Amino acid sequence: MLFLLSPAKSLDYDTPPQVTTHTRTLFPRQSAELIGVLREKTPQQISTLMKLSDTLAGLNVARYQAWSPRFTAKNSKQALLAFDGDVYGGLNAKTLSESQLDWAQNHVCILSGLYGVLRPLDRMQPYRLEMGTALATARGNNLYQFWGAQIADYLNQRAAADTSPVVVNLASEEYFKAVDRKALKPRVVSCVFEEFKGGKYKIISFNAKRARGLMARYAIEKKIASVKRLESFDAEGYRFEPAVSAPDRLVFRRKQAA
Repeated sequence: MLFLLSPAKSLDYDTPPQVTTHTRTLFPRQSAELIGVLREKTPQQISTLMKLSDTLAGLNVARYQAWSPRFTAKNSKQALLAFDGDVYGGLNAKTLSESQLDWAQNHVCILSGLYGVLRPLDRMQPYRLEMGTALATARGNNLYQFWGAQIADYLNQRAAADTSPVVVNLASEEYFKAVDRKALKPRVVSCVFEEFKGGKYKIISFNAKRARGLMARYAIEKKIASVKRLESFDAEGYRFEPAVSAPDRLVFRRKQAA
């Protein structure tokens, strides 16, 4: 099984990683090509393109200029330990053991606008490039066209060793759209997290993001290898609801935030 996650805008390059083990990114040539396009843009153009404040635009222009094809302990950090948003608060990777990180390396993939797909221990340099960005390149008018079927092809390669390959989608719609479903061969199972509010169950973005991280953490801790075992997830008050679920859409609900 492969678990897909979205990246995060927030990054933590201050906390030292608890392991030195690291791997190289999968699509270095493509990342360098995108950096080349981004380096040609002014801070104002980046601000407009990504809807960023002048301060954030300036920060990211500096990141693009500093980006190097050589990834070191000084300029990069393992992806799962560098991301620091809502999803990663739930996952809490800095408390994972070396063996748990090794399991994650073999079963978790992080989708990325700049890097395509990141494995947990892939070193990455700090960046901001959301998958939905309309960045024009020689391959098209946006990042979906840039990546094309490359991400799906990679996931197919990863899943080929499994007798019944399954991709568990814990990514946002913006990022999962980067996976060419026509090219993707494994079965896809999505996990949905709902809260009871205003007299009905609904998806609340912040809580759903954290819950995706909690589910990834659960999978890593339990070494989940079947869809059926996902149904036992019960972190922070969530419970599997079979009545509103489908074979490829698992719904988890809770009455109130934990």
